[in-house]
Amino acid sequence: MDDRFNTIAGWVLAGGIVALGLTIVSGEYFHPERPEKMGYVVEGVEAEAGEGGAAAEKPIAFYLASADSAKGEQVFKKCAACHNADKGGPNALGPNLWGVLGEGVGKGAHGFAFSDALASKGGTWDWQNLSDWLHNPKKFAPGTKMTFAGLSKPEDRANVIAFLNQHSDGPKPLPAAPAAAAPAAAGKAPGTGPNNGPQVAGKEPVLTEQQVGKNPKNVGGEGAPKVAGPAGAKTP
Repeated sequence: MDDRFNTIAGWVLAGGIVALGLTIVSGEYFHPERPEKMGYVVEGVEAEAGEGGAAAEKPIAFYLASADSAKGEQVFKKCAACHNADKGGPNALGPNLWGVLGEGVGKGAHGFAFSDALASKGGTWDWQNLSDWLHNPKKFAPGTKMTFAGLSKPEDRANVIAFLNQHSDGPKPLPAAPAAAAPAAAGKAPGTGPNNGPQVAGKEPVLTEQQVGKNPKNVGGEGAPKVAGPAGAKTP
C-alpha cells in the first residue's frame, strides 16, 4: 500500500515539475508585445497621441519641465524585472542604469553585452533619444534584444527620465519647456483699411446749375449740363 502511494505521489510530483519547466521555457521563448497598430478601436479607451486625429505629441523637453522623479520611480517598477539604477548595482537581464544620461548609446560603463543593433546607433544618451528608446525600443533600434513594448505616455517617459537623471554622480538640470509659438498678429480683414482692398465709394455731392454757373470749369464731359456763364443767364 505504501509503495503504491509513493509511486502515485512520485508521478504527481514529476508531472508538476514538468509542467513548471514547460511554463518557464515557454515564457522565455514567447514574449507578448504590444502591436504598433491596433486591430480595432475599443470604445471608451482614449487614443494615444498621434492616433485617430489626437493632438500631436510635444517634444520631450515640454514634459520634462514638469517631470516628477517620485512618479518616475513608480513607473520604473515596470523596468525593475530587468534593470536596476543603484550605484554599483549588478547587471541583470538588462544593464545597470546608474548614470545612463550622457553615457554612450549601447556602450555602457558596467560591462553589459549590448546587441549590435543598439551598439551601432552611436552618440550618447540625451533627453530626446532616451525618450524615443523608452517609447518604442524596437523602432529605435530594430533587432534589439530588449523585449519591452515601451511607454506610450510622454508624461511617464519624462518622469522615468527624471528618476534616472537623479541616479547619477552628476544629475543634469532638467530642460526648460520650449517657448510657445507667438500668435499671429491680429490684422484687419482685407478691404477694411485705408488703401487695403476694394473700397466702398461714398456719396458724392451733386452740383446744382447755380453752383456750376459760379464755377463752370467744375463740370465737363458728355453728361455735364450745357451751362456757361453766371447763374441766371439764359441759354439761347
